[in-house]
Amino acid sequence: MITKKTLLPTTLTASISIALFSGFSAQAETFKFVEHSKSQDAETLIVFQAGEQRSHDLTRLDNLSDQQISAALALDGFTGEKNEIVEILMPNGIEAKRLVVMGLGSTEEMSAGQVNHIGASVTAHLSQYSTNNIKILTAGVKDSNSNASFASELAHGINLRAYQFDKYLSKKKPAEKNYTITVADPAKAAADYQQLSAIEQGVFLARDLTSEVPTQMNPVHFAAAAKELKKLGVKVTVLEPKKIKQLGMGALHAVGRGSQEGARLVIAHWKGNNDAPIALVGKGITFDSGGYNIKATGDSISRMKSDMAGAAAVLGTVKAMATQKADVNVVAIMAMAANMVSETAFAPGDVVMTAEGLSVEVLNTDAEGRLILADALWYAREFYQPEVMVDVATLTGSKVRALGKRYTGLFSDNDALVNELTISGLAVDEKVWRLPLAYDDLLKSPIADLKNAGYGGPGATTAAVFLQQFTGDTKWAHLDIAGSALAAKDKGVTPAGGTGHGVRLLSHWIINQEK
Repeated sequence: MITKKTLLPTTLTASISIALFSGFSAQAETFKFVEHSKSQDAETLIVFQAGEQRSHDLTRLDNLSDQQISAALALDGFTGEKNEIVEILMPNGIEAKRLVVMGLGSTEEMSAGQVNHIGASVTAHLSQYSTNNIKILTAGVKDSNSNASFASELAHGINLRAYQFDKYLSKKKPAEKNYTITVADPAKAAADYQQLSAIEQGVFLARDLTSEVPTQMNPVHFAAAAKELKKLGVKVTVLEPKKIKQLGMGALHAVGRGSQEGARLVIAHWKGNNDAPIALVGKGITFDSGGYNIKATGDSISRMKSDMAGAAAVLGTVKAMATQKADVNVVAIMAMAANMVSETAFAPGDVVMTAEGLSVEVLNTDAEGRLILADALWYAREFYQPEVMVDVATLTGSKVRALGKRYTGLFSDNDALVNELTISGLAVDEKVWRLPLAYDDLLKSPIADLKNAGYGGPGATTAAVFLQQFTGDTKWAHLDIAGSALAAKDKGVTPAGGTGHGVRLLSHWIINQEK
């Protein structure tokens, strides 16, 4: 019996079994890396063909089947191109109930992100079956680096897609699947995957936090989740409204005033060495009603629980670094508030004072993310003197209109930093696109130093230029991840729900700073 399915590309990462902290979700598959062998003792076997180039394993299995596999592939028009899948049940001469042949296309310049997508395709294809004893044969298959790299990144992609936030589902995620991956250098693949597995834990944390319902993920809840990282050796500090006000962070305090719990500034510091720290600054609006400039009702406002995805991403990145005990000094500064409507909420026309000493006229209470980030950027500089700062935020609808959901908007006046982040984005398939820093004249106010909205200009750019006023002389980049925080359906390495977007990009960039 032969079936064929063509799947959308997916991203893949490898993993070994490791004790994981997670608040809410069902996650991990298990992986074992072993040397290449002729054994086929698995319920499901997976082999590959890269264009016209058959893998060693596929050729060997075809001979065992007396060319049944070749006949099946020819009958189905299989050419080995990317995303092609042919499945053969009860193949002749092979000790497996199911043989899956996957096309890879050209592998000469295959990046980690592209391999991750192949792994995600594995998960998507096998999700329809209860099979949990799976062997993946990779003899002769490699990405742009090596066979071990292919195997580890494949496992990574499998696990990224296998995650599911099932806290509120009556039907939970099926039991974990057990994968055995044959590889030329099992020790190298396992070591590579251990680092990738740590990154997965950061991604999963960010997904958990973003997917959680807003009444269960306010600033107090987020702070409590951050404190869990103390178990990994992360120093966590939480500033409450009184302290925030004392420090002069009037913008953050104002946005938090509309909710009963008020604002929080959450600091999570992984000090893996004594170098000047890398500061990651995250926007953490746990629910964005728009304030008095209230958002339109309907489906869009229900997605505003994800307006804290920037904070989730930087916290997840710190967890990724701490889990692998990385030799880096990374601090995440997360400005947390719920932007609500109440008798104590800030109002259009208000003037708020930032800790930088700049006053801001509030023209739009729905442009609140830049206000809380302004004080968080100041705090990072004032208390940590970082070598570099990167802020991450679901900041503007304008970014989505400019770039859609497949690219992150990147703003910086430092060409070297732009290049580094662009390379990391390409490597893990969380692509960035540089947009201009300009139109600062549109932020002039007659009654304050700045306006919080630059009407008449490109919104993503004027928001970024606003943030730039609070970066001082520190090397800085702003990542606008609007549109990328929540997935409406399963696609690639991201199942429906919170995506954890940004964790893999930042982790790759930070680890390469270490190197």
